[in-house]
Amino acid sequence: MTDRIIGAAPDGGGDRRRVVVLDHGSGNLRSAERALAAAGADVLVTGDLAAAADADGLVVPGVGAFAACMAGIEAIGAGPVIAERVAAGRPVLGICVGMQVLFEFGDEHGLVTKGLGLLPGSVTRLAAARLPHMGWNTVQAPVGSVLFAGLPVDSRFYFVHSYAVTDAAALTGAGAKVTTAHHESDFVAAVERGALSAAQFHPEKSADTGAALLRNWLATVPAGD
Repeated sequence: MTDRIIGAAPDGGGDRRRVVVLDHGSGNLRSAERALAAAGADVLVTGDLAAAADADGLVVPGVGAFAACMAGIEAIGAGPVIAERVAAGRPVLGICVGMQVLFEFGDEHGLVTKGLGLLPGSVTRLAAARLPHMGWNTVQAPVGSVLFAGLPVDSRFYFVHSYAVTDAAALTGAGAKVTTAHHESDFVAAVERGALSAAQFHPEKSADTGAALLRNWLATVPAGD
């Protein structure tokens, strides 16, 4: 049986995009760097805010705890740069905890930490007996998704997390395209709203499907001079 395809993969043209992977002390920096370079970007891993502001695309990685990730972002003063890029319609991609901190707050182990507030909602413990949710899982992408364009509906991505956003309705109500996944209960696996994209899974660890997603994202990033 032929796989059903979600849309058609966009054509990003031939220019290489300048992408900064933000080094705030938390994230799979080198894995992200290698995966983005393989997808066709010129990649710089740095905590330099001028470079982050100037790049064609900005990737915000993150692993571990929400509070630690936010502390790292605040320590280098990156919050306003991320927010200004989003407000100006300049591409930002959040990955794993780098996605989670884009929301209003995270609640982990009873500790509530304020996030960047660029997306509505909160990050809470998954309603699942088996945690962390670790390994490969399918996702349910909406019609019109750019991140998942051209990918078969049974594509699998690599997850490692115990916390997630679960209120997809608040995001769709705010004009976002929401991709969900299921691990004993539903949660938000990816978000697309304007120039802001985010994935709870690790595209840089998701083999060919992750590489295709990164190419799709890069195709939305306008090449600078």
